[in-house]
Formats: sequence, C-alpha cells, structure tokens
Amino acid sequence: RKHFCGLSFMKIKIVTDSASNMTCLEGVAFENVPLKINTDKKEYVDDASLNIEQMVEELSVYKGRSGTACPGVGDWLEAFDDCDIVFCVTIISKLSGSYNAAMTAKQQYEEENPGKKVFIFDTLTAGPQQIMIAEKLRELIDAGYDFETVREKALEDHNNTHILFCLES
Repeated sequence: RKHFCGLSFMKIKIVTDSASNMTCLEGVAFENVPLKINTDKKEYVDDASLNIEQMVEELSVYKGRSGTACPGVGDWLEAFDDCDIVFCVTIISKLSGSYNAAMTAKQQYEEENPGKKVFIFDTLTAGPQQIMIAEKLRELIDAGYDFETVREKALEDHNNTHILFCLES
C-alpha cells in the first residue's frame, strides 16, 4: 500500500520485532520479525505459528542449555523489502541485540538504496509500549506527514508516555 507522505506517494512500512507481540497492524504495510528461543534440541521461532503453550510446557521440563537469538541483519533487510520509508520498532536495546542488528540493516539498506529512509526506534521497553508506538506511527503516516515529522512526533509522544510493569517469572 502506498501512502501520501509529504509531496509524493511512497511505499511505507512499519516493522517490529516479535517482542511487540503484534501479528498485524491494519491500515499500513506491516511486518513482524521474529526473535528465537534455542535449546540444544529445538529452536522456537516467535511467529504466528508458534504454539506458546506447547513451548512453555516443553521448556518447563527441559534441563539443558537454552538461550535467545534476536533477528539478524538479513532478517531486517528482508522485512524492509523495497520500501521507500521504513519505521522500525525494536525491543529495548539493553535487553537484546535486535536494535543493533536493525541499525546495521538500516545503514546497509540506505547505502544500497539512495533516497530511501529507515528510522530505527529504540523503544526502551517491550510489548505494550511497542504496540502503542507502532499505532502512533500508523496514525501519523495516515495523517500524511513527511518522514521527519513522523519521526519527531513519534519520539515526542514516546518521551511523554511511560508504562510500568513487573514480570511474574
């Protein structure tokens, strides 16, 4: 879907990592890039096909090593596709390498595609606030703002929004 952005129609996309818990975002091109959970025996890809109950059950009895993996640079580049403008929403950079991989993908994408723009949003959070940021970006894109204005207004909104949470386990 192309959006009016400033003076021309452009292919604009919002991309999140799967820490956002989003599978779709109506009204705008959207893609979710999965994080992964790895054990010595199995890899769980955090996408729409993941059976979360089964994964939790299997991991609760698993006694070996496990770890997580963020999306790689190639995953981000694939998600950026052939878009003119990409707004990318990642989990907090201090918890995951997702932000750093997305930043590397941004640099490569913009170098290989002069005139195309990518903004990587370090949300400083996970989950619900990532959703709020993506929804705000969609609202600003639909309003027809240019890249810089969308970026500035989204950052301003983010700086004035705070979600507090605690983990059960």
